[in-house]
Amino acid sequence: MPAILSTSRLNLREITEADAANIFRMNSTPSVVRYIGEPVLKSEEEALHILHTHIFPQYQQYGIGRWAVELKENSEFIGWCGLKFLADEQVYDLGYRFLEDHWGNGYATEAAQAVLDYGRQHLAGARIIGKAMVDNSASIRVLEKIGMRFEAHTIEHGGTAAMYTAE
Repeated sequence: MPAILSTSRLNLREITEADAANIFRMNSTPSVVRYIGEPVLKSEEEALHILHTHIFPQYQQYGIGRWAVELKENSEFIGWCGLKFLADEQVYDLGYRFLEDHWGNGYATEAAQAVLDYGRQHLAGARIIGKAMVDNSASIRVLEKIGMRFEAHTIEHGGTAAMYTAE
């Protein structure tokens, strides 16, 4: 699958069914899903179901979505990052999730900046937001590093989230 975006260290591409094992590995780790209000996955079949109900429809309906993030040096899957169109709110949500052993390397910031730049270029005039639970300081730092500004607190998954917006 060809890259949609590239940075100095990363390639971002569409997620495929072949990524179900990677999504399962990531979403079966309690620390990875701690702040997102989703249960820990119990099987690759559950991961495949998520791909068919949440990932692929975004590609088909809106031409955008969450993209696999791979290391350029060896094509290793390390997570996903991308924009999800929230039809009810008429906004694009910038989100990211990475395998725990790749945290702390700046990959989320690098990928999120590339995705935000892509959104600004290809979705001119669209509202782009990012949300993170207030206890998730690392995710909030990513949103701030890429230049998004705090807008409001919202209730998400039974807790308080900080919502940021792109200028």
